[in-house]
Amino acid sequence: MNLLQRLRIDPFLVVLITVVIIASFFPCEGEAKKWFQHLTTAAIALLFFMHGAKLSRSAILAGIGHWKLHLVIFISTFVLFPILGMGLHFIVPEWMSPTVYMGFLYLCVLPATVQSAIAFTSVAGGNVAAAICSASASSLLGVFLSPLLVGFLIQTHEGGAHTDTWQAIKDIILQLMVPFIVGHLSRPLIAGWVEKHKKLVNMTDRSSILLVVYVAFSEAVVEGIWHKIDAYSLVMIGIVCCVLLALVLMINVYSSRLLGFSKEDEITIVFCGSKKSLANGVPMANVLFPASMVGVMLLPLMIFHQIQLMVCAVLAQRYARRSKPSLEPKKAD
Repeated sequence: MNLLQRLRIDPFLVVLITVVIIASFFPCEGEAKKWFQHLTTAAIALLFFMHGAKLSRSAILAGIGHWKLHLVIFISTFVLFPILGMGLHFIVPEWMSPTVYMGFLYLCVLPATVQSAIAFTSVAGGNVAAAICSASASSLLGVFLSPLLVGFLIQTHEGGAHTDTWQAIKDIILQLMVPFIVGHLSRPLIAGWVEKHKKLVNMTDRSSILLVVYVAFSEAVVEGIWHKIDAYSLVMIGIVCCVLLALVLMINVYSSRLLGFSKEDEITIVFCGSKKSLANGVPMANVLFPASMVGVMLLPLMIFHQIQLMVCAVLAQRYARRSKPSLEPKKAD
């Protein structure tokens, strides 16, 4: 086991931080910036095309009947998180800058992850079929709901004008949803290839995210992000992320028990209702917000993403140990 595994640090986060450092010292500007922006648009389209191609209709239908569980997860993702996000307003601007606060609001309106939510549910011994259905539905609904919630919660100013929510939805449909639908409709033709080349598809996903982050932080560096965000701000972002995740996990655990869900369903609610998707959040931010704001807006999401992975990895192992029957032989009377 290497050092990253012992510390439960996602290697992708290390690469992500490296990209931010590169953008800080070597931001893309001028003509190169235009080429990178075109490349980013194509990469995002490919990312959602692959998401559509990977999504199996049978997997969605497998757990769709458990509507009460999906409703609880939906409320956690798109109601509980935004309410907690609005509660952070009381620490602005003493502990948090308004721009970072908007980054937290954006984090709170995002859909859940798909891969990690299902993986942790499986490790912990939860209802995997329901997790597949719920996480997939969250990802799909987020394409429409997240821009609406952004328009409701976040007042983004660019020359004094507010964000045009309907224009943002239109842009997201064209840049994200259309490639997703085309990918899903192409699934009968390319499903075998996608299944056979999972590593290559995952590399495409992550490469797209890294490209968006590089372009976003290049713009942020040019706009002076590191004069606005200091070490104190980064520490505060980390602390708020920990508190936010702890509150959501605690509320999900106790509400699932209060509502009488089984242990397997509780596990599914805990892991699907507490995640926020970096894969959806990064390209969506690139569409929703001015280029000068994207870098700062993504900081809370990037930090929360790593914290949720580390905490949920430990939590999944604890659930798994509890669900395993004791292997010790019983003593004779």
